[in-house]
Amino acid sequence: MLKKMPLSHHAAQLLGALVFTLSASLAQALNSEPLDPEPLQSTEEQRETTAEIVESLHKHHYRDQDINDELSRKFLDNYLKTLDPGKSYLLQSDVDEFNKHALKFDDDFQKGQLDVAFDIYARYRTRFIERAQSVIAELEDEEKTFDFAVDETLLVDRDEASWAADKAAAEKMWRKRVKADVLNLKLAGKSIEEARELLAKRYQNQARRMSQQTGDDAFNAVINAFTMLYDPHTNYLSPRTLENFNINMSLSLEGIGAMLQSEDEYTKVVRLVPAGPADKQGQLKPADRIVGVGQGKEGDIVDVIGWRLDEVVDLIRGKKDSTVRLEVLPAKAAAGSTTHIVSIKRDTVKLEEQAAQKAVFELSDEQNNSYKLGVIDIPTFYMDFEAYRKRDPNYKSTTRDVFKLLGELAAEKVDGIVVDLRNNGGGSLHEATSLTDLFIDQGPVVQIRQTNQRISRNYRSHSKAVYRGPIVVLVNRLSASASEIFAGAIQDYGRGIIVGSQSFGKGTVQSLQPLQHGQLKITESKFYRVSGDSTQHRGVLPDIDLPEMIDPEDVGESIYDYALPWDQIHEAKHAHYYDIAALLPQIEQRHSKRISTDPDFIFLAEEQALVNANSNRDYISLNEKTRLAEKEDLENQLLNLENTRRKAKGLEPYETYADISGEGNDEGEGESESGGEADPEAQAMDTGPEKIDPSKDPFLTEAGYILVDFIRGLDQEENTAKVANF
Repeated sequence: MLKKMPLSHHAAQLLGALVFTLSASLAQALNSEPLDPEPLQSTEEQRETTAEIVESLHKHHYRDQDINDELSRKFLDNYLKTLDPGKSYLLQSDVDEFNKHALKFDDDFQKGQLDVAFDIYARYRTRFIERAQSVIAELEDEEKTFDFAVDETLLVDRDEASWAADKAAAEKMWRKRVKADVLNLKLAGKSIEEARELLAKRYQNQARRMSQQTGDDAFNAVINAFTMLYDPHTNYLSPRTLENFNINMSLSLEGIGAMLQSEDEYTKVVRLVPAGPADKQGQLKPADRIVGVGQGKEGDIVDVIGWRLDEVVDLIRGKKDSTVRLEVLPAKAAAGSTTHIVSIKRDTVKLEEQAAQKAVFELSDEQNNSYKLGVIDIPTFYMDFEAYRKRDPNYKSTTRDVFKLLGELAAEKVDGIVVDLRNNGGGSLHEATSLTDLFIDQGPVVQIRQTNQRISRNYRSHSKAVYRGPIVVLVNRLSASASEIFAGAIQDYGRGIIVGSQSFGKGTVQSLQPLQHGQLKITESKFYRVSGDSTQHRGVLPDIDLPEMIDPEDVGESIYDYALPWDQIHEAKHAHYYDIAALLPQIEQRHSKRISTDPDFIFLAEEQALVNANSNRDYISLNEKTRLAEKEDLENQLLNLENTRRKAKGLEPYETYADISGEGNDEGEGESESGGEADPEAQAMDTGPEKIDPSKDPFLTEAGYILVDFIRGLDQEENTAKVANF
């Protein structure tokens, strides 16, 4: 057993990002009220559930691993990383004490013993509140001033940092962290007094929440740190979690249509629901971090840094048609920049708004030959299962809608089609299979390997292709799961060209297993393409690369610890329609030539390089003049990039960086409520009937040109790439 200490919680790591604002992992302060956290003791129910989960994982999880000392050591490392990712609260002496038990957790959990794991949680809770008390005292001490003229720096990337050797070392680190947060607020326009008050309130709220942590919180942290060792999609759902979920689903509460997760002390946007309120509003982006939530158009913004995810979700949800305001720290922000406000009207996501849509546009090649191209935008793989069960002959599904759109495009005599799967996070596996059926003749679409290693090839195309013309499939980092199955099949059959960036890499299947208390979401099988390649971890690699606006280090299966690896099985027998490899060199050459002179792609490449240069810094300066100079320099560089693009497109240049923030865009791009310029790719991210507009979407336009080159390659008499009988 560990030495007992009065208390512990989830916490914090610094996310430096381009912003150079600190992830406010600042320990949260205490008010004058005494905190009286309850003792953390496991219940008989929790102990039984632990043993049951361990047995279920060992028998039924896809990853076959022994429950031994090695797994025990991994658990402790992962548990501490989950609790204190920035190594900001626990001391080296604490960790040394924990390490004495590093090889015991495998035996403990199989027996349902949780004492040591709970003691670690309690120690963390104690250190957290101790730090909060120290920080709040510093903020309340008016004699302690902050000298922003001194040249000193703060380490913000603490992944490789050591634990504080003692309390003195921790105090030294925290002095800089508090100073950095005060400076950041000062640069955002706050006075020192306002910054002190805001931070003290934040610490107070977080400390209070920490003191309210219960045995249920400790158990969820312990057991999910263990299930995570199998893969990131396997986790325990407590009865309370399930009950709250069911209650929330039955109430007349609506949200913004975003998938959120906790990352360090932030609430991070993982994905936007296609055609949902946030997606249609256009300002919130994947990897953005929500740091505050306000109700209505004028309600106070509540600081939610360090809050539990379910508490943040409760604030974001509300009545349909009501407004919620989010204070957002962008995934990619300029040095020294502040947060901005995104206002979203709550609503439901209607199935018809997620439906596939089409558009037609024309492009010309170098010889001025005109090509009429169709585009089908598929936001998700949907199926109205309820209507299907009721045998409604008009039930909606992706395949039925695309079948109709293909007929309409054929009537318009298009020369080829772009299938746009950007941001499509998946959905129905049945729909991914049946959609593929529209483009290929009979054959397997996906292989599935179960926990017992048996391979199923039952998901097949059963009929002749409906559309036989050339296609390009457009994907990005947020194309996942069912999207990857469709894109992978098109690529493996040589049916079309995949364009864009590496997809998400979600290639596993989960099921819910009932437990005596709660449920276990467990990974039980894995997807494989007909080529034998898994979509897991690696995703689908495009034939032609386009710049990725979403940093793959922020989003995707590969960012998760313990994600199942990529691997291969035997290839399934399948047809090959076009020899894409023979066509690609010339198509790639023309593509490279186009984007090398395209103002939008030049801008995107240079902007990305600038972002990377400024975000990959381990330290930030705590000197105010230095920070202001860095901010001014970066703004000038961004202004020059934007004006170079505008001049090349025949647009008036901006005079100042503030003009970019305040004017919107005369190309039709949206203006953010915060005054920030809408993302140049914002229109490309949108879904919905009238939003398919290649003139505002350089990615879709370039996909169209690649399709034109594909058509030209197939039309050349000497080219043998075209397969007879197709």
